[in-house]
Amino acid sequence: MLSQKKKQQIIAKFKTHATDTGSSEVQIAILTEEIKELTKHLQIHKHDHSSRRGLLKKLGERRRLLRYLEVENPESYQKLLAELKLLASKRSQKEAEIKKLLQADEVEESLEEPAEEKSTEEEE
Repeated sequence: MLSQKKKQQIIAKFKTHATDTGSSEVQIAILTEEIKELTKHLQIHKHDHSSRRGLLKKLGERRRLLRYLEVENPESYQKLLAELKLLASKRSQKEAEIKKLLQADEVEESLEEPAEEKSTEEEE
């Protein structure tokens, strides 16, 4: 369980406006700290299954909030991932790869088009 002081520090660091205490960014940051604490606890107390269940619930909640933030505010999502040192979801990694491939194909097509136009001009 996070202390009130620690939670206030996290809120101050990740808030999006002056009175913000519950935005997705703040919730994700708080959940991340709680997950870190629970992970340390479970490394010592391997048979504490009720805490393990709590950890899994927190992980699921953070995953849902991250997915929401990724859709609603991609810039904030990327910034939060960098600050919290989290990995992007596999889905977003695959989407980024597909986007790069599509951009590469568009560049290749644009390079090929002038060459095709020159060859048709020469034939005439």
